[in-house]
Amino acid sequence: MKSCRAVRNAYIGAGSNVGDKHCNLQHALVLLNKHPQTTVNRVSSVYLSEPFGFSDQEWFYNAVFEIHTELAPEPLLSQCKKIETLMGRPADHPKWGPRIIDLDILLYDTLTCSVEHLVIPHPELHKRKFALLPLLDLANPVHPALDKTMHELLETCPDTSTITRCNHLSLKIM
Repeated sequence: MKSCRAVRNAYIGAGSNVGDKHCNLQHALVLLNKHPQTTVNRVSSVYLSEPFGFSDQEWFYNAVFEIHTELAPEPLLSQCKKIETLMGRPADHPKWGPRIIDLDILLYDTLTCSVEHLVIPHPELHKRKFALLPLLDLANPVHPALDKTMHELLETCPDTSTITRCNHLSLKIM
């Protein structure tokens, strides 16, 4: 008899600005989907966005993955970090610096949590168009801490950076 496990819905923000950025996003998507307790359900469009925080670097490709997972938040974060390491991201990367891949848990169902290395919802989600726009491709959930929809947060987002949907690029769930 199979054990009953709770399946949760989560949104993972993905970004890359080193090497073949589109390929990096696709590789991260495949690795996340290969985990036996995680299934990628849907994927947003790919967006080109100017760097946030440190502007003297390549522009980013960003996307959001909607996943179903049996993993609790901390093991899910651990899995995301394993994928980053496997893809070549150094553990001591500079904040807001160039990166081959960045995977962030944006939302995990309606959970709010704050532990040493993990805050859900992502503490900067409401301040970043490069996360809000791709998330809105998939859904318009309510931010569990701010009690506003993603669309409402986008309308008041302080981020004035340039972000463009890359209609010629797509990611495939494999």
